Amino acid sequence: MLSFFWLRCLLKMVKGNIIVPEDILNFCCNGLQGSTSPPRAREPGEWEEAPGAMASPPAAHNPTEVQMSQLVLPCHTNHRGELSTGQLLKWIDTAACLSAERHAGCPCVTASMDDIYFEHTISVGQVVNIKAKVNRAFNSSMEVGIQVSYEDLCSGKHCSICKAYATFVAQGPLGSKVRLEPLIPQTEEEKIEYSIAAERRRMRLVHKDTLKDLLTSSPQETELETRDGSGAVPAERTRVESVELVLPPHANHQGNTFGGQIMAWMENVATIAASRLCHAHPTLRAIEMFHFRGPSQVGDRLVLKAIVNNAFKNSMEVGVSAEAYGQEMSVSRRHINSAFMTFVVLDQQGQPRTLPMVAPEPGDGERRYREASARKKIRLDRKYVVSCKQTEVPLSVPWDQSNKVYLSYNNVSALKMLVAKANWALAREKEKVRMYTLEEDKFLSFRIEMSVCIPASRAFSLLSNLRRRHEWDSHYVSAELVQKVDDDDMIYHVVSQKLRNESKPQDFVILASRRKPCSKGDPYVVAFRSVTLPTHPARAEFTRGETLCSGFCIWPESQEMSKVAYYNQAMPGYLTYVTTNVAGLSSDICSTFEACEKFLLKNKEDLISRLQDF
Repeated sequence: MLSFFWLRCLLKMVKGNIIVPEDILNFCCNGLQGSTSPPRAREPGEWEEAPGAMASPPAAHNPTEVQMSQLVLPCHTNHRGELSTGQLLKWIDTAACLSAERHAGCPCVTASMDDIYFEHTISVGQVVNIKAKVNRAFNSSMEVGIQVSYEDLCSGKHCSICKAYATFVAQGPLGSKVRLEPLIPQTEEEKIEYSIAAERRRMRLVHKDTLKDLLTSSPQETELETRDGSGAVPAERTRVESVELVLPPHANHQGNTFGGQIMAWMENVATIAASRLCHAHPTLRAIEMFHFRGPSQVGDRLVLKAIVNNAFKNSMEVGVSAEAYGQEMSVSRRHINSAFMTFVVLDQQGQPRTLPMVAPEPGDGERRYREASARKKIRLDRKYVVSCKQTEVPLSVPWDQSNKVYLSYNNVSALKMLVAKANWALAREKEKVRMYTLEEDKFLSFRIEMSVCIPASRAFSLLSNLRRRHEWDSHYVSAELVQKVDDDDMIYHVVSQKLRNESKPQDFVILASRRKPCSKGDPYVVAFRSVTLPTHPARAEFTRGETLCSGFCIWPESQEMSKVAYYNQAMPGYLTYVTTNVAGLSSDICSTFEACEKFLLKNKEDLISRLQDF
């Protein structure tokens, strides 16, 4: 007699060719065992329903979501019995690609992978869980968000490993671009990711310019760090060059070299270069943006190069590149990919060890040395200004040219996250003006909105100019333009009226970032947050105020009508004023917004402000 296990397997094989409903399949296997079989154990996180309770409807499922679970076997690990980062990159790329192709309905290729910070290592016997889903589709490219965690099957422990964002491009016949259908987010989390994806895309496009600007403003001379107890190691000693022949197992389902495989090979040579500096086994902590510049195919030879660019006190940066050529050596090599990886060496307590210094070679070596220092600053800016939660970021972050891209990103994304929150409650309504509140653990936010007979682009032009705000907002005394960063970002010094029970007026140094819609359905955005400038320190005659997150969103309702909404995450000094208005004990906020409407209607035909903008 067949065992129940093999009978179930046989029925599943039959199920692949004949329609066998799942309930019949379960009956065949479970019914034969009799009613004395023990009940199935619940999975971690699975709810037990009370008798007679109605089953709750399943949550909305993103059709692009892909989940992958992999058991870490010895063949996946390094000498320490930990999952190889190269193998993890393969799995990440595979899951992300499958998600992208679910949305596109056609083959997709990896264009880039954003910074990845690895929080923990994964041991043999544990399970890697990867969840990937498309956050937003643009014209022919899309952003895929990836979350990686591990699961210990013995203890039931779950822990986050990393979060990544990958960009994929849809390809039609002969490599032609495919225009993608827009993605409609459903949940609050999806709406937030959808909204901020446009800002992340903008940040990727200006990454090179950010590095170039930082290097231009830095001293040109290479200054070697002095570190006690070790001599400088020539960078050339760490250089690695390795060649790989692309075979059919290395290709994806489209015939090109699998992007995850290229990333794994790059991680391998980078690890060797790092080992040559420290004479130990390093641990990969972060990867800075993989950027695929072109495809390679089966039969190509991939030349992988790596060298330690700079060694800081406890970490080192390794630059790595991949080039491809065919059978003919005379043909010039094609640049396929490049990336920068940060390694540390851990002691027995798991703490980073002090590393030897690096002595760069004159010329290109010194250039790479300086660029590594600039990239370290950019990584810190991205990690602590962009990636951190709003409550973990100081209110008034110091402003300088090197972090302008990330502060601007943080400014706009914070407002978009506030807009996408789902629990806004209508607090009061006065004629056309509606006031909503959002109560969270640490913040009380309010939103006030109304429909105005003005084109959205005109309202955007008028409201993004803080120098004209005093014309409708009685709280503003003046707004001086301090610095024009670019066409979309300005820094103002704002002076406001005295608050009740205050002896001095307030002043603010505010970064104003504005964005036009990225695609149909997006609002015009004007975001405000506080920054600090050395040229405008706090002064005795003012009380220095701060704003964490505020701004306007303007949605076109028709060619001549717009919905104008103002959002503000109330700070402690402003809280009493807000709660008084929310409770109906004052109508000052509603009256101010009504004055805003009159200002917009009065100036909607003014063509000069369309050109001035700021």
